[in-house]
Amino acid sequence: MPQPPARLCLALSLLLAAPAMAQEAPSDRIPSHCIALAQGPRLAPETVVPVKWPDAVEADHVLIRYFDHASFAIVAPDGTVAVTDYTGYLGTRDLVPDVVTMNNAHSSHWSSHPDPRIPQVLEGWPQAGRPAEYRLDLGSMLIRNVTTDTRGPFGEGARKDGNSIFIFEAAGLCIGHLGHLHQIPSPEQYAAIGRLDIVMVPVDGGYTMRVSDMAGVVKRLKSSVVIPMHWFSGASLVDFLKEMEGEFDVVETGLSEMSFSMHDLPSRPTILVLEPRWLD
Repeated sequence: MPQPPARLCLALSLLLAAPAMAQEAPSDRIPSHCIALAQGPRLAPETVVPVKWPDAVEADHVLIRYFDHASFAIVAPDGTVAVTDYTGYLGTRDLVPDVVTMNNAHSSHWSSHPDPRIPQVLEGWPQAGRPAEYRLDLGSMLIRNVTTDTRGPFGEGARKDGNSIFIFEAAGLCIGHLGHLHQIPSPEQYAAIGRLDIVMVPVDGGYTMRVSDMAGVVKRLKSSVVIPMHWFSGASLVDFLKEMEGEFDVVETGLSEMSFSMHDLPSRPTILVLEPRWLD
């Protein structure tokens, strides 16, 4: 299977407003450029390297594992594990993440009874009438969110701030998970999201947004790596890939996980199709 070429090195200043929830921790995290002031030069080509679970993550790399639907593991170099859209099941292997994020648009994106051993559970919907707001510093990984509105059941009405786009900063990379995105982000929301090197994108074509609208969001984000998720059949995935033809390279990896470094991101925007697989 061909691998995307490359490297995109972006250096520079992180400028974040700190939301309400924060956990202070000594940080040896490589500074990210999620909200950057400038871009550095392109460097020499390299490759994206597959890694076997649960081998140790290489220094300055982040491992991303696709479990199912909208659930991924994001593993920092020191082994810190975050799981997105956690439903309570990760497979037959007993893995206890350090932190899980959830959205409650549907039961396939959250759990009402998360494993009590998980130290941090971040619910992406409003609590006590206030939007979810996080800036959780775990040292090797920082997690923050940007809220967007969702539709009500069966597409009726609107729920303000019902979805959270969670952003994970680790090993200098900015990794975004769009959650159950129902709206095209506003300029203010795009600014709060900042630069994303890697983005997980729902491509169902209807439960979230139309393929053409979601493609527009992806093009606006200008991420180096796009990982499709939330596809119920191969048809919606194929539709999304066709929509992105020409502007993005497409690599059907045949893998459920890959390792990434800020030094070996594709120089041309690339869609990496991962195959979901539970831990066993």
